[in-house]
Amino acid sequence: MEQFDPDLESKDRNFVTALARGLELLRCFRRGDQTLTNSDFSERTGLPKATISRLTHTLCELDYLVADSRVGTYRLSAGVLRLGFSRLAAMDMRDRAKHEMNALRLKGPNSYVTVALGEQHRTEVIYLATDSSNEGVTLIVRVGSRLPLFHSAMGKAILAVTPEDRVEQIFGFARAEGEDVEQDARACYKQAVAEYEANGFCTCYGDWRSDVNGIAVPIHSLSDGRVYGMNVGGPSYHVKPKQLETVYAPKLLKVAQDLSAKE
Repeated sequence: MEQFDPDLESKDRNFVTALARGLELLRCFRRGDQTLTNSDFSERTGLPKATISRLTHTLCELDYLVADSRVGTYRLSAGVLRLGFSRLAAMDMRDRAKHEMNALRLKGPNSYVTVALGEQHRTEVIYLATDSSNEGVTLIVRVGSRLPLFHSAMGKAILAVTPEDRVEQIFGFARAEGEDVEQDARACYKQAVAEYEANGFCTCYGDWRSDVNGIAVPIHSLSDGRVYGMNVGGPSYHVKPKQLETVYAPKLLKVAQDLSAKE
């Protein structure tokens, strides 16, 4: 996880550091984390423990964290879930995409494919909706799961059509993780733009996970300017690049066109 950048406040006088630090604490929870301590928060954000103590106290008072004083740990409360579900409930794109995603999976020739919809957050993509294969051996993805923005087909498809000023902001998030991360991000971005301009979709064959192949397209929300990504993929030994590009790519492009046009 990228650590908090203390220079942001000096760069932007409208930037509220206390708010940013509180949100960073909530983002510290990773898959499998049930509870975290102040030391965990400090290690993952780079903030001093005294600051962490004040932030965790405030988040508990606001009902976004629940403290267990016996062991000195914190867990996410229902207040965070409420925010998350409110966000999902407001997403008409997610609701409208469900039918098309299911049809794309069921009407295709390969029963091993999974279809998913996602949106960029910092240097990741978060799954908003999924339609998974029913085969015993398949790519399992869940709503809320994350994948790398620069090394996934969905992430690259989103990047390829993201406005340049927003892309520079994303590079800033990458820079906070390390100069090498930023350099890699810029290289991946160039490759994504070139691939999208040539084909209308982006690919990922073993880059995100060595055993997964996938392609993705961007979907534009005309009402609020958001860019989503939709992918089709699956286990590399059942889902081959040729089939993805010749059979599923045209179907995926049609779905993206239809969803964007319905705004």
